[in-house]
Amino acid sequence: MARWWRAAAGGLRRAVATSWAPPRHKTAAYHTIQAIPREITGTRVSIKDRAQGRIPAVVFTDKFVPENTSSGDAVRSVSRKHLLTTERKQIHSILKAVEPEFFCSTTFQLQIRAGSGSTVLLESGTVLPVKIHRDLESGKILNLVFVWADRGSELKVDVPIVFKGEDVCPGLQKGGYLNGIRTSLKFLCPAEHIPPKIEVDISNLDIGDRVLMNDIKVHPSLKLLSRNETMPVCKIMTTKLEKLEPVLA
Repeated sequence: MARWWRAAAGGLRRAVATSWAPPRHKTAAYHTIQAIPREITGTRVSIKDRAQGRIPAVVFTDKFVPENTSSGDAVRSVSRKHLLTTERKQIHSILKAVEPEFFCSTTFQLQIRAGSGSTVLLESGTVLPVKIHRDLESGKILNLVFVWADRGSELKVDVPIVFKGEDVCPGLQKGGYLNGIRTSLKFLCPAEHIPPKIEVDISNLDIGDRVLMNDIKVHPSLKLLSRNETMPVCKIMTTKLEKLEPVLA
């Protein structure tokens, strides 16, 4: 076992992620990802892992955050890159529960155990998925990338946009259509306030109306990362072709 695993076993840190999103998206409380360490990398090893029903994964420390050791919490391992494998069935179950488009904006609890079926817990904490690598032809998951989402740290997150109120939108009832200009917005988020999604209410929009980036209300700790906060997120268009504004990040 690698040295950092032995060091981490000396004390465990239990971090619980909190979210201001609707309760059905607070997945960190009931989806705990189980993982085991891997010390060898390479294509052959990854193929063997996948054949055994596991998905190779890596978890990074995006930013070092000093721990409050006086509270009894253990200091996170100094290693910035942990190689793991996760259970394929569990990952598929989680993706089905939270929906794939919200997976990389939802925090989860991660438990790293000494081996498959082992009761020895090496390290635990909150993580944020940042990438799902899939096979281009089959769509099967090849590997996963996570970052530690330690309380007090800040992470850049692409938060998906979900439109609501389409069924009562005046502009749509008059024959217009919704032009969704942005599918997500990037925020700098405290780890404890990462929203799985942003809901944009269009129930009062008429034809020609639009919602701008700075119209969207989010938790006050979130910082929108955009060069122009007055760019539109969506607009109710007429059936006649209209000139679209360029989209800037």
